[in-house]
Amino acid sequence: MKVDSILTGSISDAGRAAADLETAGYSGAWTVEGPHDPFLPLAVAAASTRRIELGTAIAVAFARNPMLLANIGWDLQTLSRGRFVLGLGSQIRPHITKRFSMEWSRPAARMREMVQAVRAIWDAWQHGTPLQFRGEFYRHTLMTPMFTPKASDLGDSGLPPIYLAGVGPLMTEVAGEVCDGFLCHPFTTERYLREVTLPALQRGRASAGIASMDGYEIAGSSFVVTGEGGEGGEEMERSAAAARQQIAFYGSTPAYRPVLEIHGWGDLQDDLNTLSKRGQWVEMAALIDDEILNTFAVVAQPEEIAPELGRRYGDVISRISFYAPVQGDPDRWQSVMAAIKAI
Repeated sequence: MKVDSILTGSISDAGRAAADLETAGYSGAWTVEGPHDPFLPLAVAAASTRRIELGTAIAVAFARNPMLLANIGWDLQTLSRGRFVLGLGSQIRPHITKRFSMEWSRPAARMREMVQAVRAIWDAWQHGTPLQFRGEFYRHTLMTPMFTPKASDLGDSGLPPIYLAGVGPLMTEVAGEVCDGFLCHPFTTERYLREVTLPALQRGRASAGIASMDGYEIAGSSFVVTGEGGEGGEEMERSAAAARQQIAFYGSTPAYRPVLEIHGWGDLQDDLNTLSKRGQWVEMAALIDDEILNTFAVVAQPEEIAPELGRRYGDVISRISFYAPVQGDPDRWQSVMAAIKAI
C-alpha cells in the first residue's frame, strides 16, 4: 500500500517540504484547496523532487473550467516528468456560488462532462485531433496552433491521470465511469466504504464497459489517534481531541449526513449543524463519543496502526493518507510507514 502525506504550508515552503517527504519515503504528496492555491505549490515541489507523486486532493473543479484545468494539468505533468495526478472535487453548493461566484447545477452530470472535456482537450493537443467537444455544460470548439502545446514526449501513457473525490453514490459512480482513481473523503468509515462507495464505483466501471476494478486506484484517508504515552496519556488525549474536533466539523455538513445515517447517527448531523451555526465548536466536539471516534478513526499505539488499517481497508484501497496530529519519534514512524507499505 502506498503511503501519502498532505503538502501543507505556503508556496515558499513547498519545495523543502516535498523534498523532506520524498526523503522520508512517502509515495505521494497532495495539496488541498484551502487558504492557498492547490496547483502552484506543486510546481515548486516538482522542481525540488524526483520520485514522489504530486497531486491535488482536491482542487475544486467547479471553480474552474475544463480548458484551465487542461492547461494546468498538462504543464504540471511536463514539469514533474509524469508524476502529477489531477485530483478534483465538487465542493458544496454554498462554496461554489458564494465563495467562487460560479454556477452550480446537477453536480454529478457536470463533473462527468468536465472530465470528458479535459480529456478531449488533451487528445487534441497530443494527437492533433480537431477539438469538437459539445456538451450540455461545456463547449470547446476552437484550438489554433498558437494555443496548442507541443505533444508530450511522455506519450499517451504520460497524460495525467484524473482522480475524483466523492461521498454520495452519484458522484462516486461518475468517478468509476470516467476517472482513473477515487479519492475517499476523510469523513468515511469502513462500513460506508464497503456498502456505498465500492458498489457505486463498480456500477460506474460497468457503465463504461469495464468489468473489473483492476488498475483502478482508490486512495483512502483515515483519522489516526495515537501517542507515545499510551492510552490515557497526554499525547493520546491531545490526538483524540483533535480528531473529535475534525470529525464534528465534517459531520455538521448536510452533504455528509449519509455517512452518519448508515450507522444510525443521522440525528447527530442536525445537532452538529445547529451548533456550528452558533459557532459552538467546543460543544460540537463533545458530541463525538468514543464509539463514533473509534468508527471514524484508528485509535491505537503506533505499532498497532498498520495492522488495523490493513484489517479495515487492506483489500479495498491501494494508497492511504492519515491525519495523525502526534507522530513522535521519527525512527519509530519510519517503522510504522514500512509496516503500512507492506499491507
